[in-house]
Amino acid sequence: MKTESFKLKIDDKELEIEFNNLAERANSSVFVKMGNTCLMATAVMSNKEIDGIDFFPLTVAYEEKFYAIGKILGSRFTKREGRPSEQSILTSRLIDRAIRPLFPKNLRREVQIIITCLSWDKESDLASLGMIAASTVLSVSDIPWDGPIAPVRVGISNGEFKAFPTYKEREEGSMDLLLAGLNSESKKKILINMIEGGMYEIPESDILEAVKFAEKYHKAIIDFQDEVKSKKGKEKVIIPEIEKDEEAEKTIKEIVGNRVEDVLKNNSTETIEKIKEDVLEALKENEHTRYILSFFDNLIEEKIHENAIEKGLRFNERKYDEIRQIDCGVSFIPAVHGTGLFSRGETRVLSFLTLGAPGDQKLYEEMEKQEKKRFMHHYNFPPSCVGETGPMRGPGRREIGHGMLGEKALRPIIPNADVFPYTIRVVSEVLCSNGSSSMASTCAACLSLMDGGVPIKAPVSGIAMGLMMEMNDNKSSEDKKFLVLTDVQGEEDHYGDMDFKAAGTEKGITALQMDIKVRGITQEIIETALNQSKKARMEILKKMTDTLPEPRKELSKNAPRIYILKIKPEQIGEVIGTGGKTINEIIDTCNVSIDIEETGEVFVTAENQESAEKAVEWIKNITREVVVGEMFQGLIKRVLDFGAFAEILPGQEGMIHISQLSDKRVEKVTDVVKVGDIVPVKVISIDEQGRINLSLKEAKK
Repeated sequence: MKTESFKLKIDDKELEIEFNNLAERANSSVFVKMGNTCLMATAVMSNKEIDGIDFFPLTVAYEEKFYAIGKILGSRFTKREGRPSEQSILTSRLIDRAIRPLFPKNLRREVQIIITCLSWDKESDLASLGMIAASTVLSVSDIPWDGPIAPVRVGISNGEFKAFPTYKEREEGSMDLLLAGLNSESKKKILINMIEGGMYEIPESDILEAVKFAEKYHKAIIDFQDEVKSKKGKEKVIIPEIEKDEEAEKTIKEIVGNRVEDVLKNNSTETIEKIKEDVLEALKENEHTRYILSFFDNLIEEKIHENAIEKGLRFNERKYDEIRQIDCGVSFIPAVHGTGLFSRGETRVLSFLTLGAPGDQKLYEEMEKQEKKRFMHHYNFPPSCVGETGPMRGPGRREIGHGMLGEKALRPIIPNADVFPYTIRVVSEVLCSNGSSSMASTCAACLSLMDGGVPIKAPVSGIAMGLMMEMNDNKSSEDKKFLVLTDVQGEEDHYGDMDFKAAGTEKGITALQMDIKVRGITQEIIETALNQSKKARMEILKKMTDTLPEPRKELSKNAPRIYILKIKPEQIGEVIGTGGKTINEIIDTCNVSIDIEETGEVFVTAENQESAEKAVEWIKNITREVVVGEMFQGLIKRVLDFGAFAEILPGQEGMIHISQLSDKRVEKVTDVVKVGDIVPVKVISIDEQGRINLSLKEAKK
């Protein structure tokens, strides 16, 4: 096996890219290593175009393998990898979002990128390495692609920015920001083409400083890949341009004319769909429908960009920084623990809060995570919300990604378990969508938390920003005119160049996400988007707090109640009982759930106060320490020749010696007490082994 490797030092880490012929039937393959972490990436492109499609059929799959961490995971009956885990889906989306804009627009061949984690040292950043692997395998392949890209993860450690922090540093730090960068066309600047971040109320100015901090790392990793490409790269496949139909183009331009301006105006009945119908009717004899629709779409995009940048004209004649009509509501649905309704234009989301016991936490058993999770945000996007029909399956990649974005945005304001021990689940149902349902979900979810009485640290709002960049192929990206749009709606998302989502509190950002369709954007555009988004977030936040200024003081009456008590760790076994007998009896009798921590904290969760208090009292009695002199009503459980055993507290018994049954001489124990009798007893002594001695005669004095 012939092996060739290239190495790059990144601070105290070493990145290695290795080539061999292990997967030689793929268009290209590469191994990427850092520390004891190793990923393999393959790229394959089909030989033929798929006829009749108007999109690029790209598939990106990041694969987790349990052997990579040396563990046999999975259910008891299926000890192998199954459906992709949530984390692997999110990583696949990250890589897809970064590489997709760099493929030729007219590419219609199927392309599949598979990144497989072969080993993991539990420190190296798998998402960043996966992105490097995808970038390298595409760069050296014959697949047409305008890379390379360089991912840089930025954290804050000891008050300073740190590139590629360890998992522990990311968990303990206040920022986790992943940026994908690439060279501008002129190679004078680093452009950013993907952002993903979760943070704890970080000011916009600090985000910009993090972007600047990452620049030198972007440059080093890009130069490194360029060097690898110069030595290992194959000649790219040339995708033939579609033959132009000048007659059809002329007809389309005549039909479109200035009608796009009428579409943008609020008082017009003109629509893009109507213009398209007119074009297809005029060219119904032309067999090149795909070409016609493609040219039409590009022309409409050009007109929309031109009107926005040169005339400041956008859909519904909104100003570039104007937000659509916002309406908020709470307590919308009865019998649930909390609801929040957020409406912005035609986008409407209804979020539902459910509170559960500590034992309701989600248990992760994934390659990167084996832990419990007490806060979850889930997002649903049914076909009806965009006026379509479709199959109702489980959540897809998009739903999982949008749900996680909202979760990242809200996680910093969720109260700690020692303050609020509930497991928290929020489900956002998109009822109607016309732009940024994910940020609407974040706002609705926050309202539902406040409505249910969850003591969040501060309310969170979110907004999506769009971009119209000059469509001039003769200019480099850093020289093109641009306009950032606040509150991007459906058509602006479809024909625009960017989807920049920012969520946060009054103090700062808690989540960021950016996807683009152009090659990349400058720091100037990022700064403009951040500043405009802050203004919009504050406006939305005011609308939300006008509806509900703060979390309700009282927990929802529909929510379960959790009671906490502390016992000694050595008493846990007494509460559980042999084979769980005692705790199960409490649970069944009182209709509660009980969770016990190793520290001795006991959480009793019940639908009503009476049941919870009954269970709490039961546990207190089990763990109560009896003292000499106390009086009890004892239940006779066993009778022996030398005395009787009486239960004075649940799970606690004491012995009444035959001599302590009466002032008079007792011949037989059963002459005084029988099994099932309840008699008054007094604690007269407790020996060194904790055995309790009782007296019936002393109790009667």
